[in-house]
Amino acid sequence: MTRKNTPPSKMQSEAPPAPVQEQVEETPFEAVASICSVLVIGLFILTFLCQNFVIPSGSMEKTLLVGDHLLVDRITLAPPAGWMPLVRYREPRRGDVIVFLKPGEPDMFLVKRLIAVPGDHLHMRNGIVIINGVAQSQPLAAPTTPDNYRDYLDDFPAVPMSADLGATEAWAVTMPDYVKDGDLIVPPGKYFMMGDNRHNSLDSRYWGFVPRENIVGRPLFNYWSFKTPEDQYEQTGLANSVSWLGHVALHFFTETRWSRTLHVIR
Repeated sequence: MTRKNTPPSKMQSEAPPAPVQEQVEETPFEAVASICSVLVIGLFILTFLCQNFVIPSGSMEKTLLVGDHLLVDRITLAPPAGWMPLVRYREPRRGDVIVFLKPGEPDMFLVKRLIAVPGDHLHMRNGIVIINGVAQSQPLAAPTTPDNYRDYLDDFPAVPMSADLGATEAWAVTMPDYVKDGDLIVPPGKYFMMGDNRHNSLDSRYWGFVPRENIVGRPLFNYWSFKTPEDQYEQTGLANSVSWLGHVALHFFTETRWSRTLHVIR
């Protein structure tokens, strides 16, 4: 007996049509909400966690150069906060590079190296820093030579500071109160800062101790460095700003210090 062949089209059910994917367009309100979310997160990071700073002077050469752009950790050295229990907090240590607010000028940020902590006895002899009777090895600091020796800087605090030497009047008056047996004694809650470019740095030798509450943070790394004249950041005016932006755009590739990109600060 023969079987009548059924056409394949009759044996198999027809495949269901592919679903039509609808494209949902983002509404203007949703777009604005997304942008605001990014801005809020960025503002939170820049306000509480990290912040960018640019180096305007040569007081920390060769560690930091004019035109270095730093990302600064604002949280590690901050007072511990209960709302961020996973953050590792610590106190500032000798040798840390620190960003802080200059004493007496709350709108001026400075960056220096922390030399002495509360309770330390400090003096300098021919440019060598001596803490608690022990000479410190500071290979990143500019050395003292017969050509750059200055007694009130290199044998601090043996030579009394005065306003005519560049010290602030308040520090020139109060510094002797902290000197005992030739040592400057750092009081509780205060820190002593110096620039690595020791003979071109207005630091604690000129204006005194930095209070703990003035410490902002610690630079992590240099995310961009551009060759910049030391007086550039002192220039004001719209014309100068536009001219400098044009210079940066024109010479971005040739005057960026590529070897310092993502350079870790130590």
